[in-house]
Amino acid sequence: MKIFSWLYTRSIKWAGHKHAPRYLGLLSFAESSFFPIPPDVMLAPMVLRNRDRAWWYASLTTLMSVLGGVLGYYIGVFLYAEVAQPILEIYHAEARFLRVQEWFTDYGFWVVFIAGFTPIPYKVFTISAGVTGMALLPFIIASSIGRGARFFLVAGILYWGGPRFADVLETKLDKIGWTVVALAILAYVVLREAPWASQ
Repeated sequence: MKIFSWLYTRSIKWAGHKHAPRYLGLLSFAESSFFPIPPDVMLAPMVLRNRDRAWWYASLTTLMSVLGGVLGYYIGVFLYAEVAQPILEIYHAEARFLRVQEWFTDYGFWVVFIAGFTPIPYKVFTISAGVTGMALLPFIIASSIGRGARFFLVAGILYWGGPRFADVLETKLDKIGWTVVALAILAYVVLREAPWASQ
């Protein structure tokens, strides 16, 4: 079933839409505070389609992600019970939220800095920063560096990989996609049965 190559083809087509940068910005903003889909799914095909604008796309994604992170921060400060708690429940992230709060207590600034590279949704970190009372300016600085590093890395890999990378994706994407799905299922089963999972 070639679902991944079909999605890739559609993504490349959507990336050429005249309003694609606007949608990328909105997605980047929303993902940092409440939306489940990461902006990479738009950033990657947009860079592949128009490599000359790779750094502009990465900058836009970073800026809007940080602004969305500020929204998440203020949700944590003022609207935890009304908004943040339901968001965490939707994503079944209550346990991860408590873990991230502990990390904030121990590591502060550095937690936000590395947040963009963890499997835990970034919105959990932004809300936690507000709940734990992290100072806003260090939060913005750490978010800018961490999120920027992630999105510029994505843009850079695709920029330098260029057409060769696109050719590999087009021919091998379905195999790669189903392999990732299988590994994700295996990881879920293994981690669920791990001794610490029941603690």
